[in-house]
Amino acid sequence: MNAAAAITSPATTAGAPVVPVIHAPRVFAYCRVSTAEQTTDNQAAEIAGQGFAVSPQRIVQETVSGSVAAFERSGFAKLVDRMESGDVLVVTKLDRLGRNAMDVRATVDKLAALGIKVHCLALGNTDLTSAAGRMVMTVIAAMAEFERDLLIERTQSGLKRAKAEGKSLGRPRSLEGSVIDDVRARLKAGESVAAVSRAYSTSRQTIMRIRDAAAEA
Repeated sequence: MNAAAAITSPATTAGAPVVPVIHAPRVFAYCRVSTAEQTTDNQAAEIAGQGFAVSPQRIVQETVSGSVAAFERSGFAKLVDRMESGDVLVVTKLDRLGRNAMDVRATVDKLAALGIKVHCLALGNTDLTSAAGRMVMTVIAAMAEFERDLLIERTQSGLKRAKAEGKSLGRPRSLEGSVIDDVRARLKAGESVAAVSRAYSTSRQTIMRIRDAAAEA
Protein backbone atom coordinates (compact mmCIF):
# COMPACT_ATOMS: atom_id res chain seq x y z
CA MET A 1 0.00 0.00 0.00
CA ASN A 2 1.41 3.35 -0.91
CA ALA A 3 1.46 6.32 1.46
CA ALA A 4 -1.24 8.24 -0.39
CA ALA A 5 -3.66 5.35 -0.13
CA ALA A 6 -2.92 5.00 3.54
CA ILE A 7 -3.79 8.64 4.12
CA THR A 8 -6.98 8.90 2.06
CA SER A 9 -8.61 5.53 2.72
CA PRO A 10 -11.06 5.48 5.65
CA ALA A 11 -10.49 2.96 8.40
CA THR A 12 -12.51 -0.22 7.83
CA THR A 13 -12.78 -3.54 9.61
CA ALA A 14 -12.57 -6.67 7.43
CA GLY A 15 -14.16 -4.95 4.45
CA ALA A 16 -17.16 -3.56 6.39
CA PRO A 17 -18.90 -0.62 4.65
CA VAL A 18 -17.99 2.86 5.78
CA VAL A 19 -20.87 4.60 7.56
CA PRO A 20 -20.90 8.35 6.87
CA VAL A 21 -20.94 10.66 9.85
CA ILE A 22 -24.20 12.64 9.98
CA HIS A 23 -24.03 15.87 11.93
CA ALA A 24 -27.19 16.98 13.72
CA PRO A 25 -28.40 20.43 12.62
CA ARG A 26 -27.50 23.32 14.87
CA VAL A 27 -30.51 25.00 16.46
CA PHE A 28 -30.68 28.76 17.07
CA ALA A 29 -33.40 30.79 18.76
CA TYR A 30 -34.38 34.41 18.19
CA CYS A 31 -36.31 36.16 20.96
CA ARG A 32 -37.52 39.75 20.62
CA VAL A 33 -39.32 42.27 22.83
CA SER A 34 -40.27 45.85 22.05
CA THR A 35 -39.27 47.64 25.27
CA ALA A 36 -36.61 47.33 27.96
CA GLU A 37 -39.34 46.70 30.55
CA GLN A 38 -40.22 43.42 28.84
CA THR A 39 -38.27 40.18 29.09
CA THR A 40 -37.52 37.41 26.60
CA ASP A 41 -37.32 34.74 29.31
CA ASN A 42 -40.81 33.41 28.55
CA GLN A 43 -39.96 32.99 24.87
CA ALA A 44 -36.78 31.06 25.66
CA ALA A 45 -38.69 28.86 28.11
CA GLU A 46 -41.43 28.20 25.54
CA ILE A 47 -38.86 27.13 22.95
CA ALA A 48 -37.19 24.79 25.43
CA GLY A 49 -40.60 23.44 26.43
CA GLN A 50 -41.22 22.39 22.83
CA GLY A 51 -38.16 20.15 22.93
CA PHE A 52 -35.61 22.39 21.23
CA ALA A 53 -32.27 22.06 23.01
CA VAL A 54 -30.68 25.42 22.23
CA SER A 55 -27.34 26.21 23.84
CA PRO A 56 -27.21 29.65 25.49
CA GLN A 57 -24.65 31.00 23.01
CA ARG A 58 -27.11 30.28 20.19
CA ILE A 59 -29.99 32.22 21.73
CA VAL A 60 -30.18 35.83 20.54
CA GLN A 61 -32.31 38.16 22.64
CA GLU A 62 -33.06 41.60 21.26
CA THR A 63 -35.02 44.68 22.33
CA VAL A 64 -36.29 46.39 19.20
CA SER A 65 -39.61 47.61 17.85
CA GLY A 66 -41.60 45.17 15.78
CA SER A 67 -41.99 47.92 13.17
CA VAL A 68 -38.33 47.41 12.19
CA ALA A 69 -37.73 44.93 9.37
CA ALA A 70 -35.98 41.75 10.53
CA PHE A 71 -32.74 42.18 8.57
CA GLU A 72 -32.51 45.80 9.76
CA ARG A 73 -32.28 44.61 13.37
CA SER A 74 -28.64 44.34 14.40
CA GLY A 75 -29.13 41.28 16.59
CA PHE A 76 -31.07 39.35 13.98
CA ALA A 77 -28.62 40.23 11.20
CA LYS A 78 -25.66 39.08 13.31
CA LEU A 79 -27.49 35.85 14.14
CA VAL A 80 -28.06 35.03 10.48
CA ASP A 81 -24.37 35.73 9.76
CA ARG A 82 -23.49 32.95 12.22
CA MET A 83 -25.85 30.42 10.67
CA GLU A 84 -25.10 27.93 7.91
CA SER A 85 -27.09 25.81 5.50
CA GLY A 86 -28.89 23.05 7.39
CA ASP A 87 -29.23 25.05 10.61
CA VAL A 88 -32.60 25.61 12.26
CA LEU A 89 -34.00 28.93 13.52
CA VAL A 90 -36.81 28.81 16.09
CA VAL A 91 -39.16 31.67 16.99
CA THR A 92 -42.29 31.69 19.12
CA LYS A 93 -44.41 33.95 16.89
CA LEU A 94 -44.39 35.27 13.33
CA ASP A 95 -43.93 38.89 14.42
CA ARG A 96 -40.43 37.98 15.58
CA LEU A 97 -39.55 37.66 11.88
CA GLY A 98 -40.88 40.95 10.52
CA ARG A 99 -43.08 44.01 10.83
CA ASN A 100 -45.97 42.57 8.80
CA ALA A 101 -46.95 39.48 6.82
CA MET A 102 -45.20 40.63 3.66
CA ASP A 103 -41.97 41.33 5.55
CA VAL A 104 -42.18 37.96 7.31
CA ARG A 105 -42.60 36.26 3.94
CA ALA A 106 -39.52 38.07 2.57
CA THR A 107 -37.50 37.12 5.67
CA VAL A 108 -38.45 33.45 5.39
CA ASP A 109 -37.62 33.43 1.67
CA LYS A 110 -34.15 34.87 2.39
CA LEU A 111 -33.48 32.30 5.10
CA ALA A 112 -34.73 29.46 2.88
CA ALA A 113 -32.35 30.60 0.13
CA LEU A 114 -29.53 30.21 2.67
CA GLY A 115 -30.66 26.66 3.46
CA ILE A 116 -31.90 27.65 6.93
CA LYS A 117 -35.09 26.05 8.25
CA VAL A 118 -37.47 28.28 10.21
CA HIS A 119 -39.79 26.87 12.88
CA CYS A 120 -42.62 28.95 14.37
CA LEU A 121 -44.17 27.58 17.57
CA ALA A 122 -47.37 29.63 17.22
CA LEU A 123 -48.10 27.82 13.94
CA GLY A 124 -47.81 24.36 15.43
CA ASN A 125 -44.03 24.23 15.16
CA THR A 126 -44.34 24.39 11.37
CA ASP A 127 -41.17 24.65 9.29
CA LEU A 128 -41.99 27.74 7.26
CA THR A 129 -39.52 26.75 4.53
CA SER A 130 -41.30 23.44 3.87
CA ALA A 131 -44.12 22.96 1.34
CA ALA A 132 -46.73 23.10 4.12
CA GLY A 133 -45.06 26.13 5.65
CA ARG A 134 -44.96 27.98 2.33
CA MET A 135 -48.68 27.31 1.91
CA VAL A 136 -49.37 28.79 5.35
CA MET A 137 -47.26 31.84 4.49
CA THR A 138 -49.17 32.29 1.22
CA VAL A 139 -52.48 32.34 3.08
CA ILE A 140 -51.14 34.78 5.68
CA ALA A 141 -49.77 37.10 2.98
CA ALA A 142 -53.10 36.99 1.12
CA MET A 143 -54.97 37.92 4.29
CA ALA A 144 -52.56 40.78 4.97
CA GLU A 145 -53.05 42.13 1.45
CA PHE A 146 -56.82 41.86 1.86
CA GLU A 147 -56.70 43.80 5.14
CA ARG A 148 -54.49 46.46 3.56
CA ASP A 149 -56.86 46.88 0.60
CA LEU A 150 -59.83 47.04 2.97
CA LEU A 151 -58.13 49.76 5.03
CA ILE A 152 -57.35 51.80 1.90
CA GLU A 153 -60.95 51.43 0.75
CA ARG A 154 -62.32 52.58 4.12
CA THR A 155 -59.93 55.54 4.19
CA GLN A 156 -60.88 56.66 0.69
CA SER A 157 -64.56 56.24 1.49
CA GLY A 158 -64.17 58.36 4.63
CA LEU A 159 -62.35 61.12 2.74
CA LYS A 160 -65.05 61.22 0.06
CA ARG A 161 -67.78 61.41 2.70
CA ALA A 162 -65.97 64.19 4.56
CA LYS A 163 -65.49 66.14 1.34
CA ALA A 164 -69.18 65.72 0.43
CA GLU A 165 -70.14 67.08 3.86
CA GLY A 166 -67.92 70.12 3.34
CA LYS A 167 -65.36 69.20 5.98
CA SER A 168 -61.81 70.46 5.55
CA LEU A 169 -59.15 67.80 4.93
CA GLY A 170 -55.49 67.68 5.86
CA ARG A 171 -53.74 69.02 8.97
CA PRO A 172 -55.78 71.19 11.34
CA ARG A 173 -54.91 74.80 10.66
CA SER A 174 -53.02 76.89 13.18
CA LEU A 175 -54.54 80.04 14.62
CA GLU A 176 -53.05 83.49 14.93
CA GLY A 177 -53.77 87.17 15.36
CA SER A 178 -57.26 88.27 16.26
CA VAL A 179 -58.55 84.69 16.06
CA ILE A 180 -56.49 83.82 19.13
CA ASP A 181 -58.17 86.65 21.01
CA ASP A 182 -61.56 85.27 19.99
CA VAL A 183 -60.55 81.81 21.18
CA ARG A 184 -59.46 83.16 24.54
CA ALA A 185 -62.73 85.05 24.88
CA ARG A 186 -64.82 81.98 24.14
CA LEU A 187 -62.83 79.88 26.59
CA LYS A 188 -63.20 82.56 29.23
CA ALA A 189 -66.93 82.57 28.59
CA GLY A 190 -67.04 78.90 29.51
CA GLU A 191 -66.97 77.08 26.17
CA SER A 192 -65.19 73.74 26.19
CA VAL A 193 -61.89 73.12 24.40
CA ALA A 194 -63.59 70.55 22.16
CA ALA A 195 -66.35 72.97 21.14
CA VAL A 196 -63.90 75.76 20.32
CA SER A 197 -61.61 73.43 18.35
CA ARG A 198 -64.58 72.32 16.24
CA ALA A 199 -65.65 75.91 15.65
CA TYR A 200 -62.23 76.84 14.24
CA SER A 201 -61.50 73.47 12.53
CA THR A 202 -58.32 72.99 14.50
CA SER A 203 -56.99 70.50 17.02
CA ARG A 204 -57.76 70.50 20.71
CA GLN A 205 -54.02 70.67 21.35
CA THR A 206 -53.89 74.04 19.56
CA ILE A 207 -56.75 75.39 21.68
CA MET A 208 -55.14 74.06 24.87
CA ARG A 209 -51.84 75.75 24.00
CA ILE A 210 -53.67 79.07 23.57
CA ARG A 211 -55.47 78.52 26.88
CA ASP A 212 -52.27 77.64 28.73
CA ALA A 213 -50.38 80.57 27.24
CA ALA A 214 -53.11 82.94 28.42
CA ALA A 215 -52.94 81.46 31.92
CA GLU A 216 -49.17 82.02 32.09
CA ALA A 217 -49.37 85.60 30.81
